[in-house]
Amino acid sequence: MGGAMAVAPHSRLLVGQHFSFGCFRSSSISIKRQQQQRRFLLMGSDHYQEKAAKYWDHFYKIHHNKFFKDRHYLEKDWGRFFSAEKDQEAKVVLEVGCGAGNTIFPLIAAFPNLYVHACDFSPHAISLVKSHGDFREDQVNAFVCDVTSDDLCQKIVPFSVDIVTLIFMLSAVSPKKMPLLLQNIRRILNPNGYVLVRDYATGDFAQERLTSRNQMIGENFYVRGDGTCVFCFSEDCLSTLFKREGFNTVEINVYCKQIKNCSRNIVMDRRWIRAVFSDSDCPRPTLFQESR
Repeated sequence: MGGAMAVAPHSRLLVGQHFSFGCFRSSSISIKRQQQQRRFLLMGSDHYQEKAAKYWDHFYKIHHNKFFKDRHYLEKDWGRFFSAEKDQEAKVVLEVGCGAGNTIFPLIAAFPNLYVHACDFSPHAISLVKSHGDFREDQVNAFVCDVTSDDLCQKIVPFSVDIVTLIFMLSAVSPKKMPLLLQNIRRILNPNGYVLVRDYATGDFAQERLTSRNQMIGENFYVRGDGTCVFCFSEDCLSTLFKREGFNTVEINVYCKQIKNCSRNIVMDRRWIRAVFSDSDCPRPTLFQESR
């Protein structure tokens, strides 16, 4: 089965015979992977879309705040969006899919005057945010929310948010539900506000690995072994998605980086998409300047 060696029940290892358990180990891994692939196909994409909150909540119960690194690069890439002029009021930010706070707390440290709304559909993730040493209720409004179905206006004053951040979050949403998410955030976005996106781009090493393991459940849409999903965006796909929901593309590009894993002796081509969007009813000039 699955290429495993057939061994008769009565067979035995002869004295002095060299024997390796590596073949059984690799075969068992192969069988396990085949069983996992069959499970993906049997359940179908709808299962993972409907149970997304369950799988992500389980993810944070296991990994807590240890899995993702703090995103200090946001200050370098997009600092001008978060900083306020001398006479301006402090900016209001909505972080969608805040996880354990790896975006929130670096931003607050760099821009102490920010007020941040932070939501996630994982209750455990919100608990991690609230238990963080830098959490303050007068600066962070953290709440559980499925932005594809729950009305953000029930938690946030309409048109009051200056910046919405979607940092490796949109890719976790079913392509069918992405328009619902964008419609929702548009209701709370200031007419002069921006949506900042950073996510996985097509051709990323992770996509190639998931493709080779037959874990694709839709076009450019994949399920990981833990049940969480990931979508990989092209520039055209992402800009078209936002345009259809009433946004202008201010700037968009793909950032490529080669990372070498010395222990496994492999080179990984990582590809991330970065974009800035604004409300199409209030067009404005390009402000984004690429930084590395």
